[in-house]
Amino acid sequence: MCGVFGIHGHDEAAKIAYLGLHALQHRGQESAGVVAGDRTLRRHVGMGLVADVFDEKTLGRLPGAAAIGHTRYSTAGSSEVRNAQPFLFEYSGGSVAIAHNGNLVNAEDLRNRLEASGSIFQTSSDTEVIVHLMAKVPEFDPVNRLIAALRQVQGAYSLVLLADDKLIGVRDPHGFRPLVIGRLKDGYVLSSETSAFDLIEAEYIRDVEPGELVVADNAGLRSFKLATSEAAPSRFCIFEHVYFARPDSLVNGKSVYRARERMGTRLAEEQPAIADVVIPVPDSGVPSAIGYAKRAGIPFEMGLIRSHYVGRTFIEPQDSIRHFGVRLKLSPVRSVVDGKRVVVVDDSLVRGTTSRKIVKMLRAAGAREVHLRISAPPTTNPCFYGIDTPNRSELVAASHTLDEIARYVTCDSLGYLSHEGMMSTMGAIGEDGEVGVGYCSACFTGVYPVQLGKGGDGELVRLRRNKV
Repeated sequence: MCGVFGIHGHDEAAKIAYLGLHALQHRGQESAGVVAGDRTLRRHVGMGLVADVFDEKTLGRLPGAAAIGHTRYSTAGSSEVRNAQPFLFEYSGGSVAIAHNGNLVNAEDLRNRLEASGSIFQTSSDTEVIVHLMAKVPEFDPVNRLIAALRQVQGAYSLVLLADDKLIGVRDPHGFRPLVIGRLKDGYVLSSETSAFDLIEAEYIRDVEPGELVVADNAGLRSFKLATSEAAPSRFCIFEHVYFARPDSLVNGKSVYRARERMGTRLAEEQPAIADVVIPVPDSGVPSAIGYAKRAGIPFEMGLIRSHYVGRTFIEPQDSIRHFGVRLKLSPVRSVVDGKRVVVVDDSLVRGTTSRKIVKMLRAAGAREVHLRISAPPTTNPCFYGIDTPNRSELVAASHTLDEIARYVTCDSLGYLSHEGMMSTMGAIGEDGEVGVGYCSACFTGVYPVQLGKGGDGELVRLRRNKV
């Protein structure tokens, strides 16, 4: 998860970064931060949403023509202010600020090795490992230091850095997480998604390629290749298209909205239902529901209304009011569902608890039948590359059959999009019939492109979460 943003060559870089982070708020709601400057870097971070962390006064204390920003959703490292990014460090090579989207699967081993050699860590985030590795490289140029450090890490990373008056962006050799390049007047912009470019009126140029490092400075934009990138096949995260990215973004060169609409169309072909109305679970289920309704020839309606004043971090202090959580976010429209056979389209079903509450709400609002359709395959495995999915034991599809899940969520029928169907909508079927070319779908298949260590019981070792 997480959103990263960077800009070089703008007199109000911190304010542009602030706007960019607004457009990336969906990628992380736990903390936000900006580092800005020229040769001298200044930092401001805080817990909460972008609008809560920054105001005119704080942005005024961040002068300079370059800035990077970050919105955080923790997957490795606890949810506290010391882990809020971007990080800013001083070392023998000068100042460096870094913001990271992804997870390093060998961070624990690297951290132990670095601590044994005298490194003192200030955070519990895997991102700090990269800076300590940079500090140990006998090079002066920060780009060479970074390239040498990244040769030692494994896993998923899209990074933006400020160092030596340079804005640096880099993606791991597999390209798990997104990072795009834009142009704003005479400057350059980096962002997790193009939705940030639309807000600040920047021109989208292209994606940073897997294994590519780009540098924006006063000389323009330069590109380098990581030495490890030649043999690594592209493995972009399919879940960005399924759920995580904003529908108005281009990620991996494709429209998120159209990808989800195609998934809904294919879902209607694979999992038809006799019904009177198709409704989405907003917001991410809307394009898929539109595609489903068009293909099935069933009217589309907004049968669930989402409150935009409740984030993903709703605090439920007592068991007696815990069941109100979903009702705070979603409300059924009785006039749409009363007496109807309803198809509910959602993007994913993880634990099943939310789907169960939605089905019960719709029945209480008068729905005669509720047919649940999921525009992705069953989620059977955790993600180790930057999306905070639960442990396998908490994933309902990992241990229950389709009929068992349907009985648990109390729907009349349940249908998922097939893995092949999902990949075909993305054009990810190879000439030899290989399914999923260019994508990582480990959360659906259990096939991990970057191998992980194993524990004594043979299970994959879980990344440190320490989440609070």
